[in-house]
Amino acid sequence: MSEKIRVVLVDDHDVVRQGFKYFIDAIEELELVGEASNGQEAIKVVHDLKPDIVLMDMMMPKMNGIEATKAILEYTNHTKIIALTSFVDDEKLVKDALEAGASGYFFKNVSVDELANAVRKIHNGEMALASDATRLLVKANSAPQEPEVSFTEREQDVIKLMVEGLNNREIGEKLYISRATVKFHISSVLSKLGVSSRTEATAIIIQHNLI
Repeated sequence: MSEKIRVVLVDDHDVVRQGFKYFIDAIEELELVGEASNGQEAIKVVHDLKPDIVLMDMMMPKMNGIEATKAILEYTNHTKIIALTSFVDDEKLVKDALEAGASGYFFKNVSVDELANAVRKIHNGEMALASDATRLLVKANSAPQEPEVSFTEREQDVIKLMVEGLNNREIGEKLYISRATVKFHISSVLSKLGVSSRTEATAIIIQHNLI
């Protein structure tokens, strides 16, 4: 039997964590290896246990899920984070979670099958979003006019990997360039598109087929 996907569960409500424990137990290839009740605890637990996947609540005391996601992904390439929230109509939260580096975004009413499929995809290096989260993201990043921009060859290389959902460290490794160089190219892309975030840039690039 193949190795199980190791999961850490982060939520400040005991009843929510208990519910997701049942979900994880119901998915044969998953193994719950740790829990945390806020972002600060999550950082320590992930550092100690090095899980494959973190199910991360977005709204928590002490340190929220956005901040914890950023902090965790600063020091690990291995762990992937799935954002979880009860807020089903918050465009900004979707953008913030993906900008922080989350590989998935789902609502807490997710089904066992949806969660299982999302974990499998993300564990294989893909991204996964709830359909309503995709709708919110498109709505938040809708651009009425097609931007007239041109990108350098290296910027195009970076953009292709950015659209695939890779973070700066992963892009650097793929292209054999430093994280600082990746940041430079991404900053140039954002400037050319007149936006302030990777998520906005990605939405515009996909919407207008700029690569």
